[in-house]
Amino acid sequence: MNLQKTYSVDEAQKKLEYYCAYQERCHKEVVEKLQVMRMIPDAIDIIVVHLIKHNFLNEARFARTFVSGKFRIKKWGRYRLTLELKKKNISKVNLKAALDEISEDEYLEVFNALAEKKFDSILETNVFKKKKKLIDYLLYRGWESHLVYEKANQLVK
Repeated sequence: MNLQKTYSVDEAQKKLEYYCAYQERCHKEVVEKLQVMRMIPDAIDIIVVHLIKHNFLNEARFARTFVSGKFRIKKWGRYRLTLELKKKNISKVNLKAALDEISEDEYLEVFNALAEKKFDSILETNVFKKKKKLIDYLLYRGWESHLVYEKANQLVK
């Protein structure tokens, strides 16, 4: 017998306020959480509107926080950041605004530091394999291919 707790709109609303206060969330995450809580679509709409109205949920703020964190901590490039935000259904306007907050100088500085650190850590002796490993790593992290190939050619002489 499946005895999953049921929630009133007020209970769910309080639970989601804590959920959003703990960490920035996007609309998609909140709706998925409410669906897991087995809330009906009308209740989901009411709760989401409440969260937006009381500033628990703010897509632009989420996008900025997400981009800043993933860029500075995980060292993701623009392609990966864009892909991940699109998966979360973030609007093009908020996506662009969040990416625009990274200065070009800082972006290239982080890219160069990451590429050089990774290059030095690859133990491969065959230069072509080493170059391929570096390229694969940087592309996976979402860095633009023209930057990646230019840097790889510069490092592998």
